[in-house]
Amino acid sequence: MFGVSAANSPVMMMLFRDVFGSCVVLLLLLSSTGSLPPPRTSFCLNSAARRLVHFSLPDVHNTTTLLLSDDESTLYVGARNAILSLDVGQSEAMRLKKKVQWSPSEVEIQDCQYKGKNPTVDCPNFVQVLQQLNSTHLYACGSYAYNPHDAYIDAESFSMVHRDGAKGRCPFNPFERNTAVTIDGELFTATTVDFRGGKPQISRYFSKDSRPDVSLDSSLNLLQEPKFVGSSLDPADKKLYFFFSEVGKEFNFVDELRIARVAQVCKDDIGGQRTLQRKWTSFAKAPLLCQSPKQLPFNILQDMFTLQPPEGSSTSETLFYGVFTSQWSTGPESAVCVFKLQDIKTVFTGSYRTFDMNNHQWSPLTETHSYLGKCGLDNSSDFELTEVKKSFLTSSSVKPVDDGPIVVSSEQQYKRVAVMRTQAADGKQYTVLFLLTESGFLHKVGLFNRGPRVIEEIQVFTQPQPVQSIVLSASKGVVYVGTSEGVTAVPVASCSIYPSCTQCVLARDPLCGWSRTRKLCTGLDGGHENMVQSLEDGNVEEECRGETKAGGDTEIPVSLNKVVRLQCEKPSTLATLTWTSDRFTSLPEDLFIRSADGSLSFLATSSTLGTYRCEAEEGGYKETVKSYNVRQIAPPRSRTPKPKNDEQSVHESKDEPFEEIPTLQTVTTVMQPSGDKEDFDTTDKEDTFTTTLKHETDFSKENPRIETDDSLTSRTDTRSSPDLSNDTPKEKSYYGELVGVSILLAICILIMMLGLLQIGRQRKPGLKLDRLFSPDDDSKTNKSMEICSLSSPEDGAPELKV
Repeated sequence: MFGVSAANSPVMMMLFRDVFGSCVVLLLLLSSTGSLPPPRTSFCLNSAARRLVHFSLPDVHNTTTLLLSDDESTLYVGARNAILSLDVGQSEAMRLKKKVQWSPSEVEIQDCQYKGKNPTVDCPNFVQVLQQLNSTHLYACGSYAYNPHDAYIDAESFSMVHRDGAKGRCPFNPFERNTAVTIDGELFTATTVDFRGGKPQISRYFSKDSRPDVSLDSSLNLLQEPKFVGSSLDPADKKLYFFFSEVGKEFNFVDELRIARVAQVCKDDIGGQRTLQRKWTSFAKAPLLCQSPKQLPFNILQDMFTLQPPEGSSTSETLFYGVFTSQWSTGPESAVCVFKLQDIKTVFTGSYRTFDMNNHQWSPLTETHSYLGKCGLDNSSDFELTEVKKSFLTSSSVKPVDDGPIVVSSEQQYKRVAVMRTQAADGKQYTVLFLLTESGFLHKVGLFNRGPRVIEEIQVFTQPQPVQSIVLSASKGVVYVGTSEGVTAVPVASCSIYPSCTQCVLARDPLCGWSRTRKLCTGLDGGHENMVQSLEDGNVEEECRGETKAGGDTEIPVSLNKVVRLQCEKPSTLATLTWTSDRFTSLPEDLFIRSADGSLSFLATSSTLGTYRCEAEEGGYKETVKSYNVRQIAPPRSRTPKPKNDEQSVHESKDEPFEEIPTLQTVTTVMQPSGDKEDFDTTDKEDTFTTTLKHETDFSKENPRIETDDSLTSRTDTRSSPDLSNDTPKEKSYYGELVGVSILLAICILIMMLGLLQIGRQRKPGLKLDRLFSPDDDSKTNKSMEICSLSSPEDGAPELKV
């Protein structure tokens, strides 16, 4: 598709544009298939369950360039106007060891401003290159007010020796991507070398053994608006590989087509004798293809990570994990492709294309030249070097492993990637990816035979940012993320978040396993003996046989006509919650309300009492998360008056305690809100006709999951004492006072309702059930609802029996 040139006719050009646009729309519709599943668990920033270590200083910003020392005990941080040395010897803390200030002078900032740049945004010194030059010194290069400077830093004393004239070693623009690597004290960089950022260059500096510094030939546009993202060394062949995206000039399209590339140079290249003096004679570049079947390719490279081969394997088994996006995507879409070093070598030893300087077009070479893409051409003839000068693009593309992406996401746009290889309990090797999104989340993705799985996502910064840095320490088990907000250390695993064997196995985390000996989910660092894992199938029933203990029912005493809310949390985002009961084959919707948080709410009646179980199903396995036994509270005791003669009645009526008199009682379960105690006391004072049982209140405090509300019914549920016959001797009673107060209360509320009607607001009589489930059940607003329920037109004053 991309190998066909467009016709020169204007009509054909318009036709090609329409057809190509239709194909883009069609293929974008197909791109949503096979997308990455959602994360199994998600943790917000500063979550107590997934604790992170964060380091920041109030006067230091843009800590985006990270370098981990060889012994992985020190993390060097390049920031804005400063370089830091952090002690990361302990994984649970980051401590500042040394700090060196590196800022432009006021005169240099003014010169930067005169050039049309913002003095506060563009003109500070942003450290963009930070490399270990040798065993004693670091090398740093910064934008330095749009005039790059570099410096040597003594690693022991952390003192700086300034240098000037760092042109070509880091970009002028502080927000431009670049890459650099030091090998045996020599610095290899890929960046732009001019103020406008229009002259890309790949260079070698600090050359040893009397070799000259070399760079790309400037007579030809060897690179077309590249965006460099990474570099890597092949120590076996002494070649360096640079990864970037650029405009593909070999395709004659209406719109510019960007192509992902890999370029190679030989580490010891010194250039030619007459042709290509002090220029690379080994430079060549090849396309990187990352494309799913029947879809447009992911053609923009965002990041590249080099995964070294297992110990004892050949360097040709080195893998490169690249994050790609598409220039045709209308939303956040990205993919991850893996390339093998051997495949890259094969393409660079194959056929090439040559550039015709007369008509400025590419054409394939009719014959193969063995010297193209080779090292050691310093003694080659001028004819051969002239051919090398114009034949630097390979005819073939580097295809990914498995001929397609290993990860495709239609909902996330990944920006950075880090990869580690780990050995599971069964002895097999598994790969774990750490993908950083532009929205501030780190996705931990496991690669399995049945496809990738997002094991968890962790928020590491709050605001979306254009530039971030990510460094993985596999030996320490920590991922360091550098942002404008500071440096965050993320442990690669937190196995303790899985409380049971079933959850530990269902997580399918290659870094976690259930220990039968210790009865907890733990890491595999201490050994793989007696560990439970099922990474491919998640077979919980077989692996966790005998490890799962059935939990007992939680007793929930409630009063009738009260609202009951039973809480149940999802063990993972992939689980599906269902509620079951022994009294119902399926819970009717007119009696039960299922909330979005998984809780179940209903009205406590004689038909809804019983046992309720919350079950979670994931991966074909179902387990009971919570089990409740909802039962009725025993009614309060009432004393039946004994027959008394007139003399006893007269004697006792003179000095009879109030508790001795049978009164009207309302049984209520009261739940003290989490707010101030004064609000709770006020509620007790307002409920004049409510007698709160002490044992019910204590139970409510011990069981905060049970929520009941007196405002459930429009009519007060009363249990009165036995009716007194006319023959019963007269005795002191407060029924009269009770009736009087009730009538006064009804009159007051009636006046309130008439006032509300006058201002145009009408209230429906009674109280609907759905209002009981508002978030403000325990607020003062709910207290007024209780009063309104006592004085509804249907109810009138409380009914009394005498």
